[in-house]
Amino acid sequence: MVDEDLEFFNDHSIRKVWHSGEEEWYLSVVDVVQVLTDSSDPKQYIKKMRARDKALKSKWGTICTPLQMLAPDGKMRKTQAANTEGILRIIQSIPSPKAEPFKTLLAKVGAERLEEIADPEKAMERAVATYKAKGYSDEWQNAGIKESKEFAALTNILTIAWSFLWLFLENLLPIAVKIIAVFIFDVYRPCEK
Repeated sequence: MVDEDLEFFNDHSIRKVWHSGEEEWYLSVVDVVQVLTDSSDPKQYIKKMRARDKALKSKWGTICTPLQMLAPDGKMRKTQAANTEGILRIIQSIPSPKAEPFKTLLAKVGAERLEEIADPEKAMERAVATYKAKGYSDEWQNAGIKESKEFAALTNILTIAWSFLWLFLENLLPIAVKIIAVFIFDVYRPCEK
Protein backbone atom coordinates (compact mmCIF):
# COMPACT_ATOMS: atom_id res chain seq x y z
CA MET A 1 0.00 0.00 0.00
CA VAL A 2 1.29 3.43 -0.92
CA ASP A 3 1.16 6.35 1.53
CA GLU A 4 -0.77 8.34 -1.08
CA ASP A 5 -3.62 5.83 -0.70
CA LEU A 6 -4.09 7.09 2.85
CA GLU A 7 -3.52 10.73 2.02
CA PHE A 8 -7.10 11.83 2.63
CA PHE A 9 -6.23 12.39 6.30
CA ASN A 10 -4.22 15.38 5.03
CA ASP A 11 -6.87 16.41 2.48
CA HIS A 12 -7.80 20.05 3.09
CA SER A 13 -11.41 19.41 2.07
CA ILE A 14 -11.83 17.32 5.22
CA ARG A 15 -12.49 19.50 8.22
CA LYS A 16 -10.65 18.56 11.38
CA VAL A 17 -10.37 20.00 14.85
CA TRP A 18 -7.96 19.35 17.72
CA HIS A 19 -9.83 18.02 20.76
CA SER A 20 -7.73 19.31 23.65
CA GLY A 21 -9.49 17.12 26.23
CA GLU A 22 -8.70 13.93 24.32
CA GLU A 23 -5.45 15.30 22.85
CA GLU A 24 -6.17 14.03 19.35
CA TRP A 25 -7.54 15.14 16.03
CA TYR A 26 -11.21 14.70 15.20
CA LEU A 27 -12.31 14.63 11.57
CA SER A 28 -15.69 15.52 10.11
CA VAL A 29 -17.53 12.26 9.40
CA VAL A 30 -19.57 13.85 6.59
CA ASP A 31 -16.40 15.08 4.87
CA VAL A 32 -14.69 11.68 5.11
CA VAL A 33 -17.74 9.91 3.70
CA GLN A 34 -17.96 12.50 0.90
CA VAL A 35 -14.31 11.99 -0.08
CA LEU A 36 -14.49 8.18 0.01
CA THR A 37 -17.85 7.74 -1.71
CA ASP A 38 -18.20 10.76 -3.99
CA SER A 39 -21.81 10.86 -2.75
CA SER A 40 -23.83 13.92 -3.73
CA ASP A 41 -25.61 13.66 -0.34
CA PRO A 42 -23.16 12.29 2.28
CA LYS A 43 -25.62 12.82 5.15
CA GLN A 44 -28.15 10.55 3.41
CA TYR A 45 -25.34 8.06 2.66
CA ILE A 46 -24.46 7.96 6.39
CA LYS A 47 -28.11 7.39 7.28
CA LYS A 48 -28.33 4.42 4.88
CA MET A 49 -24.94 3.10 6.01
CA ARG A 50 -26.09 3.10 9.65
CA ALA A 51 -29.30 1.30 8.65
CA ARG A 52 -27.23 -1.41 6.88
CA ASP A 53 -24.70 -1.84 9.71
CA LYS A 54 -26.61 -2.42 12.95
CA ALA A 55 -23.42 -2.66 15.04
CA LEU A 56 -22.25 0.71 13.74
CA LYS A 57 -25.68 2.21 14.43
CA SER A 58 -25.68 0.92 18.02
CA LYS A 59 -22.22 2.44 18.70
CA TRP A 60 -22.73 5.68 16.74
CA GLY A 61 -23.07 7.84 19.86
CA THR A 62 -19.81 6.45 21.19
CA ILE A 63 -17.95 6.71 17.89
CA CYS A 64 -19.07 10.23 16.95
CA THR A 65 -18.87 13.43 18.95
CA PRO A 66 -20.55 16.65 17.86
CA LEU A 67 -17.83 19.32 17.68
CA GLN A 68 -17.84 22.91 16.46
CA MET A 69 -16.37 23.21 12.96
CA LEU A 70 -16.49 25.84 10.27
CA ALA A 71 -19.44 24.98 7.99
CA PRO A 72 -19.46 25.66 4.23
CA ASP A 73 -21.61 28.75 4.90
CA GLY A 74 -18.77 30.23 7.01
CA LYS A 75 -20.48 29.76 10.38
CA MET A 76 -19.33 27.58 13.26
CA ARG A 77 -21.71 24.63 13.60
CA LYS A 78 -21.74 21.37 15.51
CA THR A 79 -20.63 18.58 13.18
CA GLN A 80 -20.44 14.85 13.75
CA ALA A 81 -16.74 14.17 14.22
CA ALA A 82 -14.68 11.10 15.10
CA ASN A 83 -11.12 10.37 16.12
CA THR A 84 -8.88 8.11 14.04
CA GLU A 85 -10.25 4.93 15.61
CA GLY A 86 -13.82 6.04 14.98
CA ILE A 87 -13.10 7.09 11.40
CA LEU A 88 -11.47 3.73 10.70
CA ARG A 89 -14.53 1.94 12.14
CA ILE A 90 -16.83 3.98 9.90
CA ILE A 91 -14.64 3.25 6.87
CA GLN A 92 -15.17 -0.48 7.48
CA SER A 93 -18.83 0.08 6.57
CA ILE A 94 -18.15 1.92 3.31
CA PRO A 95 -18.28 -0.34 0.24
CA SER A 96 -16.14 1.86 -1.97
CA PRO A 97 -12.88 1.26 -3.86
CA LYS A 98 -11.48 4.38 -2.19
CA ALA A 99 -12.04 2.76 1.23
CA GLU A 100 -10.17 -0.45 0.35
CA PRO A 101 -6.65 0.82 1.19
CA PHE A 102 -7.88 1.58 4.71
CA LYS A 103 -9.51 -1.82 5.07
CA THR A 104 -6.26 -3.44 3.91
CA LEU A 105 -4.34 -1.38 6.45
CA LEU A 106 -6.73 -2.43 9.22
CA ALA A 107 -6.35 -6.11 8.29
CA LYS A 108 -2.55 -5.80 8.19
CA VAL A 109 -2.28 -3.96 11.50
CA GLY A 110 -4.75 -6.36 13.13
CA ALA A 111 -2.75 -9.38 11.97
CA GLU A 112 0.49 -7.79 13.21
CA ARG A 113 -1.06 -7.03 16.60
CA LEU A 114 -2.23 -10.64 16.98
CA GLU A 115 1.30 -11.82 16.10
CA GLU A 116 2.74 -9.45 18.73
CA ILE A 117 0.39 -10.77 21.40
CA ALA A 118 1.51 -14.31 20.61
CA ASP A 119 5.20 -13.32 20.34
CA PRO A 120 6.18 -10.02 22.09
CA GLU A 121 9.60 -10.16 20.41
CA LYS A 122 7.90 -9.29 17.11
CA ALA A 123 6.54 -6.09 18.67
CA MET A 124 10.04 -5.10 19.69
CA GLU A 125 11.43 -5.91 16.23
CA ARG A 126 8.72 -3.80 14.58
CA ALA A 127 9.37 -0.95 17.01
CA VAL A 128 13.07 -0.95 16.17
CA ALA A 129 12.31 -1.09 12.42
CA THR A 130 9.87 1.82 12.75
CA TYR A 131 12.39 3.77 14.82
CA LYS A 132 15.05 3.32 12.12
CA ALA A 133 12.59 4.05 9.29
CA LYS A 134 11.81 7.41 10.89
CA GLY A 135 15.50 8.27 10.62
CA TYR A 136 16.50 8.07 14.26
CA SER A 137 20.13 7.24 14.97
CA ASP A 138 21.39 3.94 16.31
CA GLU A 139 23.01 5.66 19.31
CA TRP A 140 20.60 3.91 21.65
CA GLN A 141 22.27 0.66 20.57
CA ASN A 142 25.65 1.94 21.78
CA ALA A 143 24.60 2.23 25.42
CA GLY A 144 27.49 0.09 26.55
CA ILE A 145 25.74 -3.26 26.37
CA LYS A 146 28.32 -5.84 25.34
CA GLU A 147 27.61 -9.18 27.03
CA SER A 148 24.72 -11.52 26.43
CA LYS A 149 23.61 -11.20 30.07
CA GLU A 150 23.25 -7.44 29.58
CA PHE A 151 21.16 -8.00 26.44
CA ALA A 152 19.06 -10.52 28.36
CA ALA A 153 18.53 -8.02 31.19
CA LEU A 154 17.54 -5.29 28.73
CA THR A 155 15.15 -7.65 26.92
CA ASN A 156 13.57 -8.59 30.25
CA ILE A 157 13.15 -4.94 31.23
CA LEU A 158 11.58 -4.05 27.86
CA THR A 159 9.31 -7.10 27.91
CA ILE A 160 8.15 -6.40 31.46
CA ALA A 161 7.54 -2.73 30.62
CA TRP A 162 5.62 -3.69 27.47
CA SER A 163 3.60 -6.35 29.35
CA PHE A 164 2.66 -4.02 32.18
CA LEU A 165 1.73 -1.30 29.70
CA TRP A 166 -0.52 -3.78 27.86
CA LEU A 167 -2.04 -4.95 31.15
CA PHE A 168 -2.60 -1.34 32.19
CA LEU A 169 -4.20 -0.41 28.86
CA GLU A 170 -6.46 -3.45 29.02
CA ASN A 171 -7.40 -2.65 32.64
CA LEU A 172 -5.97 -6.00 33.74
CA LEU A 173 -3.10 -4.74 35.91
CA PRO A 174 -4.92 -5.14 39.28
CA ILE A 175 -5.88 -8.73 38.40
CA ALA A 176 -2.34 -9.52 37.20
CA VAL A 177 -0.82 -8.13 40.42
CA LYS A 178 -3.10 -10.38 42.50
CA ILE A 179 -2.21 -13.44 40.41
CA ILE A 180 1.51 -12.69 40.69
CA ALA A 181 1.20 -12.18 44.46
CA VAL A 182 -0.57 -15.54 44.86
CA PHE A 183 2.06 -17.24 42.67
CA ILE A 184 4.95 -15.73 44.65
CA PHE A 185 3.30 -16.66 47.94
CA ASP A 186 2.79 -20.26 46.78
CA VAL A 187 6.33 -20.63 45.41
CA TYR A 188 8.20 -18.91 48.22
CA ARG A 189 6.15 -19.66 51.29
CA PRO A 190 8.00 -21.53 54.02
CA CYS A 191 7.55 -25.29 54.07
CA GLU A 192 4.87 -26.37 56.49
CA LYS A 193 5.94 -28.86 59.12
